[in-house]
Amino acid sequence: MKYFDLDQEEKEILQALEKGKLKSAGNIAKVKKQYEQYARETLAKTKNINIRLSQKDLLKLKAKAVELGLPYQTLIASALHQYAGRPESVFA
Repeated sequence: MKYFDLDQEEKEILQALEKGKLKSAGNIAKVKKQYEQYARETLAKTKNINIRLSQKDLLKLKAKAVELGLPYQTLIASALHQYAGRPESVFA
């Protein structure tokens, strides 16, 4: 079942994957541990919010969360936590 259309970059990545050209980034355990720490810090004190996202973006976030083995809400909260902690702002 297809949930969304791939953009050009995503198509290239898929083709590379299917041809066996992609290699593991290595040390997946370390990366997973890092995201688990983000989740723990994010969940320390929580406040519920409502946010509107396009269905396409939400489906992509859910797919990424499955890849990482995280609940999608935890992934979103972690991404926002990381962004909020940056010293510089993209919008400045």
